[in-house]
Amino acid sequence: MMLNMRTTLTIEPDVAEKAKLATQTTGMTFKELINEALRCGIDQVTAPRPSRRYRTKARSLGLKRGLNYDNVADLLAQTEREDYR
Repeated sequence: MMLNMRTTLTIEPDVAEKAKLATQTTGMTFKELINEALRCGIDQVTAPRPSRRYRTKARSLGLKRGLNYDNVADLLAQTEREDYR
C-alpha cells in the first residue's frame, strides 16, 4: 500500500528554475518532475561509489657498496654506525 506524504520543501532558486524549464520540455507536471528527480537523485546518492584500485610504482633503491645485505642485524649495525661486537 503506497501512502502519499505531503511536505514542504524549500527549493533554491536555481533548482526551481531548472525544474520549471524541465516541465516545459518533458510535459511533466512540477510534482511529477520533482518526484522523478528525487527518485533518481536518492538512488545516485545512496549507491556505493566505485572504488579505484590503489597502485604503487616500484622503483629500485639500489645497493650501497660495502654493506652486507645477507644479515639484517649486521646491516642495521653498519647503517646506524654501531659497533655491537
